[in-house]
Amino acid sequence: MERKAGMMPTVERFVYPGKGNGLRATARIGRGQLVTSAEPLACCVSSKRAREVCHYCFTRRVALLRCSQCKMARYCNTTCQKQAWSGHKRECKCLRSLLPRHPTDSVRLAARLIFALLSPTKSISNELYTLEEHESHLNSMSEQKKQGLSQLASILELYVQQEDSNLTQEMTSALPPSCQDPLSLIAKVTCNCFTISDAELQEIGVGLYPSLSLLNHDCRPNCVMVFEGTRLQLRAVQDISPKEELTISYIETLSLAEERQRQLDEQYHFICRCKRCDSKKEEGLMLSGEEEKWNQLKMTLPRLEELKTDSNWQVLLESCSHLLSAAGDEVPDENLYKLRVTDMALDAAVNLGQWEEALRYGMKTLPAYKLYYPDPHPVHGVQLMRVGKLQHYLEHIKDALDTFKEAFIIMRITHGDDNSLTADLKIRMEECRQEIDKPFSGRH
Repeated sequence: MERKAGMMPTVERFVYPGKGNGLRATARIGRGQLVTSAEPLACCVSSKRAREVCHYCFTRRVALLRCSQCKMARYCNTTCQKQAWSGHKRECKCLRSLLPRHPTDSVRLAARLIFALLSPTKSISNELYTLEEHESHLNSMSEQKKQGLSQLASILELYVQQEDSNLTQEMTSALPPSCQDPLSLIAKVTCNCFTISDAELQEIGVGLYPSLSLLNHDCRPNCVMVFEGTRLQLRAVQDISPKEELTISYIETLSLAEERQRQLDEQYHFICRCKRCDSKKEEGLMLSGEEEKWNQLKMTLPRLEELKTDSNWQVLLESCSHLLSAAGDEVPDENLYKLRVTDMALDAAVNLGQWEEALRYGMKTLPAYKLYYPDPHPVHGVQLMRVGKLQHYLEHIKDALDTFKEAFIIMRITHGDDNSLTADLKIRMEECRQEIDKPFSGRH
């Protein structure tokens, strides 16, 4: 039986020589076990998802009720709106004063954090790591980055003072010393917050989970994080021995070591020296094929990303299709840049309702996903589920069942049996079995 969240009985804080603070196991943790789970100290829905995600329960909905005062916060129903009010009340006043502009996600999160600390509604005494201890990394930042954060800190000060002109004084008495300076606070928030994702692993918000900020990075981690609403679940994807460090990946790991290291240095201010970065044994496969042709794919990726961000699906699909045809068999499907373009073609085809084309692209990605995610990984499980749904819709029932089964093996470990996505997968597998048993009963 799974242990629910609380005091983290299987986890302790320790100091790792050369890496600083970390979390390690106090007992054996089996693969697939829920290590711990946590609610955020503060969180907010991403601005780009503000119209489609409930600002209280973080559920996606087609139609949401809008806060009549700030015009930004949206809720599933009046129940969510009432539950959210204690956390939204002070923010609402700040947002109203800025209309029609909205502050950045990091400013909104930092402000919500200030309000949460000024009016604590839950005990934080069980935390293994306090906000006071969080690193700001200001000393190791470039002047350019520090300047950018200084601008955000100025906006944060103006933003929170819309709610109460005496807030600076209140902050001095209620906030930990290292969090009273807006620049230090905004730096801590940007370095320590987690991206909150939905069941499909799409970013929907950001949150601060103090104790889980102790987790160090590895490009082949022994734990993964999944979210149920705003609740973060940490699950083991490898067997972990007592006293062994628990690690997660701070970034998407499907990239070259050089790219990963650059991103980690820019965002988190360290150079990764994990086994995967040192060995670089995947690099040959990721860069396989005719260099001139895959380089063309690489050079075009920023433009494709823009089309995706703008939801320009028709142009995106045409561009991807043209690029993939030009690359041909001289660039194998395992090539990193071909895989990224194929994934974008899949997204575009799904959004355009071109199901057969979407399935064709989806099938091309699966061998590479299996290769690059040797441990059970949520990204691999979700990709299999997407392909399975397409197979099911197109009435390739036996293929769909096989794909769902493969996804289920992964998701039982990465998401757990109680997760809504795993439950959905069970239902889909059962539907496939019934359709195979009664092939002439018709789809419903």
